[in-house]
Amino acid sequence: MGRRRRNSEHSADTACPCGRGIPMDECCGVFLAGRSAPTAEQLMRSRYTAFVLGDVDYLRRTWHPSTRPARLDLDPEQHWTGLEVVHTTGGGFLHTEGTVEFRAHWTHAGVSDSMHEHSRFVRENGDWLYLDADGGR
Repeated sequence: MGRRRRNSEHSADTACPCGRGIPMDECCGVFLAGRSAPTAEQLMRSRYTAFVLGDVDYLRRTWHPSTRPARLDLDPEQHWTGLEVVHTTGGGFLHTEGTVEFRAHWTHAGVSDSMHEHSRFVRENGDWLYLDADGGR
């Protein structure tokens, strides 16, 4: 069902795709390896990184069961090229809900574009989970 495909352009010591400017193994790599993200924003950044790397298993594992699709197929021709976090609400250490507004940039078949989304997250049993998107493009 899920498959894990690592993008060879990214390794543990290269800058994390999420845009924070620190090595992958000190950033989203720890979450993809199994540690729980402590904030909704960090979960969203790690999910972006999972899209970059094609890590379907992580995306499904961090998706709330009530909205998780039965199957998730990523387009290998879509290349994610950058992330901008625009605004966050809640989603901190003491919250159980949060939103993250972001723009994710991509290219496909030589065409560049971006998506703008307000993602909603919930924390259950200490773990942040992606719930759904509210608006955006």
